[in-house]
Amino acid sequence: MVRDNDLVAIFHSIHRVMKAEKVLKLEGADILLIPVPRQLTSDCGLAIRYPEPERSRVLQVLRREDLLPAELYSYDGKEFRREEF
Repeated sequence: MVRDNDLVAIFHSIHRVMKAEKVLKLEGADILLIPVPRQLTSDCGLAIRYPEPERSRVLQVLRREDLLPAELYSYDGKEFRREEF
């Protein structure tokens, strides 16, 4: 589900993650709505996964729409590491 070097954006409400998915898809971003990985927690249960090359674009769109995620993680193939944005 999550590939090496992917980023996972965690939101704390279903409304925000669904809105984020909608605006990112309208922008043509390479994203996928996924269940929150077991190693991470979220009240929402859903997250947005995207590859590292999309990082700047995704965060720019989410910032513009006032939809920045509550948490952002990178995955190195073994573990998730919390990222700043």
